[in-house]
Amino acid sequence: MRIAIIGPAYPLRGGLSTFNHRLAKEFIDLGHECTIWSFSLQYPSILFPGKTQYSDEPAPNNINIISEINSINPLSWIKVGNKLKKQELDIVIVRYWLPFMGPALGTIIRILKRNKKTKVVCIADNVIPHEKRIGDKIFTKYFLKSCDAFITMSEKVMKDLRTFDNNKATQIVEHPLYDNFGNIVSKYDARAYLNIPQDEKIVLFFGFIRKYKGLDLLIEAMHELNKKNTNIKLLIAGEFYEDEEQYLQLIKQYNLEDKIILHTNFIADSEVKYYLCSADVLVQPYKNATQSGVTPLAYYFEKPMIVTNVGGLPALVPDKKCGIIVEPNPKDIAKGIEEFFNIGEAHFIPFIRNEQQKFSWKNIADNILSLSNK
Repeated sequence: MRIAIIGPAYPLRGGLSTFNHRLAKEFIDLGHECTIWSFSLQYPSILFPGKTQYSDEPAPNNINIISEINSINPLSWIKVGNKLKKQELDIVIVRYWLPFMGPALGTIIRILKRNKKTKVVCIADNVIPHEKRIGDKIFTKYFLKSCDAFITMSEKVMKDLRTFDNNKATQIVEHPLYDNFGNIVSKYDARAYLNIPQDEKIVLFFGFIRKYKGLDLLIEAMHELNKKNTNIKLLIAGEFYEDEEQYLQLIKQYNLEDKIILHTNFIADSEVKYYLCSADVLVQPYKNATQSGVTPLAYYFEKPMIVTNVGGLPALVPDKKCGIIVEPNPKDIAKGIEEFFNIGEAHFIPFIRNEQQKFSWKNIADNILSLSNK
């Protein structure tokens, strides 16, 4: 079949790009033709919270990426829509993660569907955003009406979707494992690479730092643990997507400078494995959540998780098997960390290996093809 994915791709960086590259590869490996249509301008600089939108890693091999969508230029939406219409593709897969993208993506889809052939399947990462803004509902409704079918990767997003649209074909599919960050390395080698202590218990927070992800709760949990003089350290790995000063002040307030290791730059794809493999446990202290791209990373690198009981997180992490579920407050998070180290990392590994079998890229590719036929 002739397939296109609309969404971020190289040289744009981040989890959405990584996902789109890997999904395109899966379709190509299955014998289909697949191209990614990405952005010439994804976010205006004034709206982008990080340091750069662009990767300095090598481009993915054997994937055709066309970067022509300007998110704020309607003329580019019309141009791309007409190009896709003329190609008469079998399926277009469009990623939706932010209402800001609704006008651009919704317009492109409406134009390309004038060929009366192409089916449009949306992979909805979020429908109702974590951080609400004026226009969210109007932009989202405009976009969703243009699609033929939907895939979500959590029940929470599916429920949000149904508040907008109950009539179209939908499917929940587990977020596939990221298997394109290299092989597992030993904990010793990972810590040596990152120059962090070999003999400490290491708790990892990984990913972009935003308010809803609850890093402040985890820092306060470290304060609770520090009262007991534990030898637990927190490794924070990821770029601040908001003012970092509030977190640095919290660390200073609780005298945690020697208990917290800050690696707060963007983590390049080639270094992801060292962070996951260096930790004893990954903590996701989210205040609200849909699903998380960090969870499949933990599964791939066989890392137990402590997750808060919000959104779609608990459904992905069987309690006391693949990790520990806690309430989103500092004392409960601290208790969960203590409980993890009392149980021991080895207890969780067989359950994680068993759970890994659910999360395949072929599964999501097959579901997209099935939905397009419906």
